[in-house]
Amino acid sequence: MLFVQALLSALFSTPLNPLLGSAVFIMSYARPLKFWERDYNTKRVDHSNTRLVTQLDRNPGADDNNLNSIFYEHLTRSLQHTLCGDLVLGRWGNYGPGDCFVLASDYLNALVHLIEVGNGLVTFQLRGLEFRGTYCQQREVEAITEGVEEDEGCCCCEPGHLPRVLSFNAAFGQRWLAWEVTASKYVLEGYSISDNNAASMLQVFDLRKILITYYVRSIIYYVSRSPKLEAWLSHEGIATALRPVRAPGYADSDPTFSLSVDEDYDLRLSGLSLPSFCAVHLEWIQYCASRRGQPVDQDWNSPLVTLCFGLCVLGRRALGTASHSMSASLEPFLYGLHALFKGDFRITSPRDEWVFADMDLLHRVVAPGVRMALKLHQDHFTSPDEYEEPAALYDAIAANEERLVISHEGDPAWRSAILSNTPSLLALRHVLDDASDEYKIIMLNRRHLSFRVIKVNRECVRGLWAGQQQELVFLRNRNPERGSIQNAKQALRNMINSSCDQPLGYPIYVSPLTTSLAGSHPQLRALWGGPISLGAIARWLLRSWQR
Repeated sequence: MLFVQALLSALFSTPLNPLLGSAVFIMSYARPLKFWERDYNTKRVDHSNTRLVTQLDRNPGADDNNLNSIFYEHLTRSLQHTLCGDLVLGRWGNYGPGDCFVLASDYLNALVHLIEVGNGLVTFQLRGLEFRGTYCQQREVEAITEGVEEDEGCCCCEPGHLPRVLSFNAAFGQRWLAWEVTASKYVLEGYSISDNNAASMLQVFDLRKILITYYVRSIIYYVSRSPKLEAWLSHEGIATALRPVRAPGYADSDPTFSLSVDEDYDLRLSGLSLPSFCAVHLEWIQYCASRRGQPVDQDWNSPLVTLCFGLCVLGRRALGTASHSMSASLEPFLYGLHALFKGDFRITSPRDEWVFADMDLLHRVVAPGVRMALKLHQDHFTSPDEYEEPAALYDAIAANEERLVISHEGDPAWRSAILSNTPSLLALRHVLDDASDEYKIIMLNRRHLSFRVIKVNRECVRGLWAGQQQELVFLRNRNPERGSIQNAKQALRNMINSSCDQPLGYPIYVSPLTTSLAGSHPQLRALWGGPISLGAIARWLLRSWQR
């Protein structure tokens, strides 16, 4: 019976497992020999496919894994251009259909599965793992990145080793592993990610006052740059609503305004008044108006200054409303700032309803103003006095507007900007999980990232995936901390098992089948001269005849 089972097991590639630890063996699930394609189009949750009430009540992308999956999607696009050429040039070592490789860096860890290899093309699939991986995943990443050149042991001694030759213990340890490093520095185009805790940047009132000041100045900048400025200044409804602002002794005494965070707070009138606003911001308004093509009246009682004052008061009141009028506390202030950053403006005061005369006042002035203020506030820490001069501040805002995308991560524009290789991006992320509730400022910069390429024994990958299938589907093991996914550095067991399809594993991104062509690799095309076609032959004959 054992002989027949062993024969069938070898024939169908099904490992033998002991039944309840006894000497009786049963055959498990077959190891996957072929690739069965399924719908791997990962559905990203953002503002384009969620209800509005979900976007307002909570962040639809609150899960870090949903937000970070975009980086693996961008990595798949980069590999699509270069993978086939790099394989042909030998940068990934020996390869064949069905081989599995692991790309490892500081925070991006992915398994690349070569589905099919053809003449000048490679079809592959990328499976991205969590950024904040488990302890087991971190141990295996450390095993990948640790160098073996420093090992000088030979059995129980340390006699050293020859130059560029591994010691006996290191060589034996490498042969013992089910994986090998084929490239220690493989360069791909991607995004470097830096996150700063927003609570530490807005802890004290002075830092919040700087943010509010940049908020006000950004609103003034966008008002002066708007092509609709003349229409707003001549609008009768807006002028009528803002006419009481110029009355002597007028001050907006909303309880959300205070001396601790508002630089132009009028202590004498206990509120925000037009004279105190002009004392602080009139020079900036006049400079922005001077940079505008069409001349406009810039006096302290002009319609431009009145419109800027009304919008700045409205923007600060919207921040206080989103903070539940508790902006003196840090947590409500961050909550309100994040609400405005993702575009959740609540106009509750009758004094601010004039803004509905044109919704571009909110969408094109106040909303980008709060986002630009966050960027200026972050730059303030590196050079506090750089934006004291109006010209420097104006040029900085114009440069950020041109080269930087500042958006909420749930906005479809965020995904579009990353996939179109925008040089820099900035977002405010609300990280909400069981252990923490914090706000982080995420900064992305496009650059070349260094990866380690590790070739994994494909039989090991198939065996581990088949074992997980048997344990979870057949034996019904529901323990999330099951022993079969704990770290085993010799086989990279945790990384391989977690990259399997759900519910066996838990990858945060699985790409569709992607084909990389050799002609899209610039270095390989320079060596080979491009594909041979009738048009290329005709052009070569024409050039030869002309020469």
